[in-house]
Amino acid sequence: MSEHTARGVLHIHSAPTALCPHVEWAVSSVVDARVDFQWEPQPASPGTQRAELSWRGPQGIGATLASSLRSLSHLRFEVTEEPTPGCDGSRWSHTPELGIFHATTDVHGNIMISEDRVRCAYERGAGDPSVVYQELSLALGEAWDEELDPFRHAAEGAPVRWLHRVG
Repeated sequence: MSEHTARGVLHIHSAPTALCPHVEWAVSSVVDARVDFQWEPQPASPGTQRAELSWRGPQGIGATLASSLRSLSHLRFEVTEEPTPGCDGSRWSHTPELGIFHATTDVHGNIMISEDRVRCAYERGAGDPSVVYQELSLALGEAWDEELDPFRHAAEGAPVRWLHRVG
């Protein structure tokens, strides 16, 4: 794997059954190869399906996947891209209610908050600890984690497939 190759995981936490072919089409268009997900019922949301793919491709493909999928309504998903030499990792989380959240991650998957973001939280708080807390909660994506946790736990033990971008 060259230093310009990244890898990560795409978690489709819940997709209405009718949306599943559109999800496959969107991912296929990004990776320039046919993708057949192994869909399974999502117990946390009856009537929806879940799937998971590990992927390998050029740096930045995680952002392209997230951008492509976020336009599909009623879809809950996460995309992770592991850090590579010279590039931080990333995580994108999406829910229909909250929209998309992006965070920079370290080698262990921890969210890293920049100095500027911390300073912004202090400035917006202007001495009010509850505002600082709200700003840091937003920077950590806690609302997305709270909404996605039931879907993550329902998917524990789900099979993982590998996806490689062509070209």
